[in-house]
Amino acid sequence: MKIEIGESLLLSWLRHAKSCQLVQTNWKPSVSSWKFENEENIQNFMDDSKQFFIDRHNLQIYKANSLEQLIQQAEIDVLGISYAEGEQKFYAIDVAFHEAGLNYGSKEITTARVIKKCLRTAMCINGYFGHKEGEIIFASPKIYNNIMELLQPCVEDAMTILRRHGFNFRVRVIANDDFRIKILNPVLSSASFVADTSELFMRSIQMYNLFGSNKLGEVKEQQPKRTTRKVNVDSLDTDSTDEMKIGAFVRSTLVQMFRDKEVSRQEVDLMQTQQYSKDTFDLQYPLLRKATLSNGKKPPRYWANAVELYGSKYFICSEWYETAANNDRPYFLKWLKDKAKRKD
Repeated sequence: MKIEIGESLLLSWLRHAKSCQLVQTNWKPSVSSWKFENEENIQNFMDDSKQFFIDRHNLQIYKANSLEQLIQQAEIDVLGISYAEGEQKFYAIDVAFHEAGLNYGSKEITTARVIKKCLRTAMCINGYFGHKEGEIIFASPKIYNNIMELLQPCVEDAMTILRRHGFNFRVRVIANDDFRIKILNPVLSSASFVADTSELFMRSIQMYNLFGSNKLGEVKEQQPKRTTRKVNVDSLDTDSTDEMKIGAFVRSTLVQMFRDKEVSRQEVDLMQTQQYSKDTFDLQYPLLRKATLSNGKKPPRYWANAVELYGSKYFICSEWYETAANNDRPYFLKWLKDKAKRKD
């Protein structure tokens, strides 16, 4: 079986940064077995979007394909579904890893192909799952500027034509530095607590970390003259952390900070109290719970795999939320920034 490293990376990203409970690589429709719903509306969308991109950008995004041919050729590199707060969110990703830079031909041909993939994905999600919203992502570590200059306005126009037909998909291109910051870094930061041997990209990172002098996923001090190492707080509320669900962000950050003893013994004691955890992090349970209290077994509402601090093992509370009524992210970011200020 052919293994694509880009697909393996994005599988881990959906599982650990986006908390998707269902993730599949190389998703293809079973056109002979599955019923394709909303066909008339999707056909109208295809006809309208075809003419739209000819008029706006002189791009033939579907060429001479019929809707049936277009759907038969469909494949989504990585498809994920996240279930939270009684709702489900779709993530559909096409990933292209070309060492010399994304290239399907000319910049016009390359742009047309990317837009076709994104719009076809929207058709598939609506036709086979009945959903009209979600994130559709084209990801590539290297896309040259001359292609991006044409591709970005086309992505914006793709969302315009989608909205015109009642779809609420967010279409995104994640490339170049954004690929590193928003996709690669969050996956690297999760490597220390993932033990699934089926995640080949993650396992390769873990193997490297067994022998590498500079472990991948560790956040390095950005100002080399400092003698103390700390998490780079300046970018925590943007960039890579925007792409991580609050639970994944908290867990990866705390595991690193505990490993590097960036939390004092005194604060470890406070983190085991409900009052401090409520006041500081808005948690309903103590942030840390000593493993000996449950004979080393994972208690409810705490993550598995206890961390070791000052000779004792602790479980970390997993009850982190990010909703309008209960948003824990600002509390955690404030705690990180307060710690950084005390070190300055």
